[in-house]
Amino acid sequence: MVSEEDLNASRTKILDMLPDSTLKEISDVVFGEIAGLLKSKSCYVAFVDPENKDSVGISFSHLTKECQTYEDMGEARFKVRKDGSYGGLLGYSLDTGKSLYVHDVASHPAAHGLPPGHEPVNQFLSVPVKFDGEILGQIVVGNPDEDYNDQHLHIALEIGEVYGLVLKKLLY
Repeated sequence: MVSEEDLNASRTKILDMLPDSTLKEISDVVFGEIAGLLKSKSCYVAFVDPENKDSVGISFSHLTKECQTYEDMGEARFKVRKDGSYGGLLGYSLDTGKSLYVHDVASHPAAHGLPPGHEPVNQFLSVPVKFDGEILGQIVVGNPDEDYNDQHLHIALEIGEVYGLVLKKLLY
């Protein structure tokens, strides 16, 4: 169980990086904090590109061979569709503005499978990162040591709120 003190320490650690750190540096800390607090083996921290609305993963676990290529490029870009949606379970929070956790990933209606060569994801938690109701990014974790629950979702939402402030200050 994560204490409020631990959660506050994570919030402070992230916010104290402003204004002197890059978005990548802060995203890496968000990645480390959320993965640690939620005891998750995989994580994806993204922003919504203010110019074209693509979802841009800036800090992420390497779950495919292509992830190293994305790391070398500095981002994993998922293009927004012509209809403004992202699709799939990864895009669910961006499409709906809703947070979720799923214990059986394959059974979720938005799930459409993993790309070839992708490591399995046994559980999934995703929150849209918002500022003043506008979706500016996303935090996703997976493969936890213990089943996700409402407490985990609360923690992710709290870290997402701080990350939303960061994105607003640095990108928007």
